[in-house]
Amino acid sequence: MLSQYMEEFEQVNINFKLILHVMHLTLHPQQEPFEVGEFIERLTWRTNNELQNSEDFNPVALHDTFIQTIKDLKILQEKQQSKCERLEESLRQEQDSHAKKISKLQERHQTAIDWFGQLDEKINSVAGKIMHLGEQLENVNTPRSRSVEAQKLLSYMSEFLMAGPVIVNDIFTDPQRLNESADVIQKLYAISQDLPPGNFAESKRKIEKKYDEVERRLIEEFAAAQKSEDIERMKALAQILSQFKGYTQCVDAYIEQSQMQPYSGKDIFIGIVPMCKHHYDIIKKVFANPQQVMSKFILNIYQLKLHQYAMTKLDDKKDEEKYLRTLYELYSRTLKLSSDLQVYMSTIDDDLLQKLTQQIFMKNLAGYAEIEMRCLTAKCSSELEKFYASKKHQKTQTTKGFRRNMEVLIATKANINIAAIEDYGGETFLSEELAINMLQEAKASLKRCRLLSSEAELPGNAIKLNDILLRFLMHEHVDYALELGLQAVPLAEGKVFPQLYFFDVVQKTNIIVHLLDKLCNTSVIPCVSNTPKYSDYVFKKRILMEQIETKLDQGLDRSISAVIGWVKVYLQYEQKKTDYKPETDVDTISSAACLQVVQNLQPVIVQIKKCVDGENLQNVLTEFGTRLHRIIYDHLQTMQFNTAGAMCAICDVNEYRKCIRDLNSPLVTQLFDILHALCNLLLVKPQNLQEVCTGDTLNYLDKSVVRQFIQLRTDFRIIKNTNYLKGIIE
Repeated sequence: MLSQYMEEFEQVNINFKLILHVMHLTLHPQQEPFEVGEFIERLTWRTNNELQNSEDFNPVALHDTFIQTIKDLKILQEKQQSKCERLEESLRQEQDSHAKKISKLQERHQTAIDWFGQLDEKINSVAGKIMHLGEQLENVNTPRSRSVEAQKLLSYMSEFLMAGPVIVNDIFTDPQRLNESADVIQKLYAISQDLPPGNFAESKRKIEKKYDEVERRLIEEFAAAQKSEDIERMKALAQILSQFKGYTQCVDAYIEQSQMQPYSGKDIFIGIVPMCKHHYDIIKKVFANPQQVMSKFILNIYQLKLHQYAMTKLDDKKDEEKYLRTLYELYSRTLKLSSDLQVYMSTIDDDLLQKLTQQIFMKNLAGYAEIEMRCLTAKCSSELEKFYASKKHQKTQTTKGFRRNMEVLIATKANINIAAIEDYGGETFLSEELAINMLQEAKASLKRCRLLSSEAELPGNAIKLNDILLRFLMHEHVDYALELGLQAVPLAEGKVFPQLYFFDVVQKTNIIVHLLDKLCNTSVIPCVSNTPKYSDYVFKKRILMEQIETKLDQGLDRSISAVIGWVKVYLQYEQKKTDYKPETDVDTISSAACLQVVQNLQPVIVQIKKCVDGENLQNVLTEFGTRLHRIIYDHLQTMQFNTAGAMCAICDVNEYRKCIRDLNSPLVTQLFDILHALCNLLLVKPQNLQEVCTGDTLNYLDKSVVRQFIQLRTDFRIIKNTNYLKGIIE
C-alpha cells in the first residue's frame, strides 16, 4: 500500500516539475505550487477506504501510514537530491564547453574583421587608380571624338559649299536615319548662321532648305506617331524638335490633331474636361515643358472652339428671353469649365481663363443690362395685360378719392346716397398666380444679373430690375387693386348690411407682400448690401410699404365703419322702445334686433380673422370691438328700462358678449363686462344700488357714467329723492 503512495507521489512530483518547466518557458511564473494539504487529504481518504471493514476509526493505522509515508518521502528526497547534483554537474560541463566554443568563434570573427579592413583598403586603392585612368582616357578621347565629329560635319559641310546642286547624302535620304540627319543639319544650320553672307549666301540657302525639309519630316513623323499613339516615339521626336526653330509647329500640330475629334456632339462642354485630362497625361510624357503646352492647348479651345460656339448660339437676338437664357447658360458653364481646367494651368496663368472668358462674352456682356431690363418690362407688362384681359376689365384712372369723400359728406349730412358703389361683383383684381409669375421672372432676371453684371455695375442693375418689379407688381397691380377696393367699400350707416370684399383684398395683399419680401431678401439684398445703393433700396421700399399700409388701414377703417354704421342704423330703426319697456310681462329673451345684429356680425369676425394676420389682426379686432361697444352703449343710452326690459337688455348684452369672445381681446371683453354690470343697475332693487355700484366692476368707473345708466330706469324719478342714491348722484 505504501509503495502505491510512493508511486503516486513520485508521479505527482514528476508531473509538477514538468508543469513548472512548461510554465517557466511560457513566462507564467505565478502558477500555484504543489498542494501538500491536498496530498495529505488524499492519503487519509485512501487509508480510511482500506480500513472500511472496521466499524471504528483506527487512528493507529493512520498514524503508521503517516510515519511510513514520511520515511518514504525522505528516501525520495535523497534520490532527487543526488539526481539534481548529477544534473547540475552535467550543466556546468556543458557551460564550460560552450564558453570555449564562443571564445574560438570570437577570435575567428576578429580575424575576419581584420582581413575585411585590409580588403576594403585595397579595393579603394584600385578604384582610385581606375577613376584616374578613366579621366585620363576621357581627356584623350574627348578631343578625338570632337575631332571625328568635326570631320564628319566638315565633310557634310563641303557638300553644301560646292557649287551647283547639293549631292544628297545617304543620311538625308534614309528614313531610318532621320534622327541622325536631324542632329547633323541642326549643327550645320547653327554653323551657317556665323558664316558671312557674301560668298556663302548660296551655301546658307542650301542648308536652310535642307533644314526646313528635315524639320518638316520630323513634324510629319511626329504626327504619324501621334496617330498611332506611340508615346515613346513622340517623346523622342519632340526632344529633337525642341532644338529646331519650328518646335512651336510641333506643338501646334499636336494640338490641332488632338482637337480635330468632335466634342461630344452638339454640346462641346461635355467632352472638353475629359479630353484635357486625357491629353494632359500624354503631354506630361511627351513634352519637356508640359505646363506651357497645356496652357496653349486650353487657349486654343477657348479662342477657337468655345468662341465660335458661343457666337453661333448668341447670334440670334430676336427672342430676347431665349437669348438671355442662352447667354446665362453659356457663361455659367464656361465659368465652371474654367474652374475645372484651372488645375492644368501654371501658376503664372492663374487669371488667364477668366480673361479668356471675358473676351469671349465681352460684346454680349456690354449690352446685357439693357436687354435684361427691356425683357423684364415686357414680361411683366404682358402678364398684367393677360390678367386684366382674362377678367374682361379695362384699367381706369383711380383718381376718385375726392369724389368719394364728397359722397360720404353728402350722405352723412343729407342722409341720402347719391351714387351707387361699384364693387365689381366681389372681384379683388389681385392674383397670387400673377404675382408668383412676376416674381419668378424677376428672380430669374436677378439671378442672371448677379452672374453677368460686373462688380461695379451689379448694385445699380439690381436696383433697376427691382424698380421694374415694384412698378408692375406693386404700383400697377396691388396699388390699383387697393384703390378699386377702397372705392368698393360701402358707405357707412347704410340700411342694408354691407357686402365687404376689402378683407379679401387685405389677405391677398399680405400674401403678395410676403412673397416680395422673400424675393428681396434672397435675390436683391445680396446684390446691394454693403454698397451705397442699399440705402436707396431701403428708402424706396419703405416709402412703398408706407403707401400700401396707409391704404390698407384706410380700407380696414372704412370696412369697420360700414359694419358698425349698419349696426347703428339697424338698431336705431329696428330696436323698438317696447323691447326694453314692455307694458305687460313677457318672456325674458333677447330682442330680435340684437339677434339679427349678432347673426350678421359673426361672419364678419370670421372673415377678419381669416384675412388679417400678425399684430394687425389683434389691432383690427380690438378696434372693431371698441367701436361696437361704443355703438351699443350709445344705443342703450337712448332707451328707458323697466324691470322686464332690463332683463331683456341683459340678455342682449350677453349675446353681444358671446359674439365678441371670438375677438380674443382682453380690452373688448372688459368693456362688455362693464356694460353688463351697468345693465344690472337697471334691474336690481333700489335699496341694492349702493352695493352694486361699489362692486369690483363698477367701483373705479366715473360716477357720471353710473348715474347716466341709473337715470334710464323708469322708476328713477321715484328713487332719486331717496337715500338709495346717496353718494352716486352727488
